[in-house]
Amino acid sequence: MPASVKVIVNFSKKGLMRYISHLDLLRLFGRALRRAGVPLEVSGGFSKHPEVKIKRALKLGLESDNEEVEIGLREQISLEEFKNKLQAQLPEGIKIT
Repeated sequence: MPASVKVIVNFSKKGLMRYISHLDLLRLFGRALRRAGVPLEVSGGFSKHPEVKIKRALKLGLESDNEEVEIGLREQISLEEFKNKLQAQLPEGIKIT
């Protein structure tokens, strides 16, 4: 079984997305990754969830240009393909930088 791959993605959170909570942002990335069809790593156990970790929790209502999310993948894919697939599934206000 191949080892998982960790990808660190920098993103900005602007406009109306500044009002999204930290937990909702985690759910947003999980759903966007599933819709993008990337080989997402999931946790073990009864209640499986995607391996997505946001480095810092940003206060509600603040915009940011430099946030980081760590995403676990089951296998390696090209970074350009990953970025294009994920950005296509993210709402206006969340932009991969």
